[in-house]
Amino acid sequence: MQEASLQGLIEDIFIFLIIYYVIKFLMRLFLPLLAKKVVEKASEQFQQQNQQNQQNYTNPAQTPNSDKPRETKKVGEYIDYEEIE
Repeated sequence: MQEASLQGLIEDIFIFLIIYYVIKFLMRLFLPLLAKKVVEKASEQFQQQNQQNQQNYTNPAQTPNSDKPRETKKVGEYIDYEEIE
């Protein structure tokens, strides 16, 4: 059975700190690049949606639902109640 030693504890803390600082350093390098890619992709999607909306606005006859007249839903008939005292 092994016993815990002060030297083993110090080594473990040292290894943990090295791993922590390596990860921190790598994040400082790669996180801005990753954020830039995400922003660029979102910008492209926004531009594509904007172009589609512009096309639909300028050419409303080409939209697939423009041939059908809009149907109104008839829920029921209106009943007017009078207040009795």
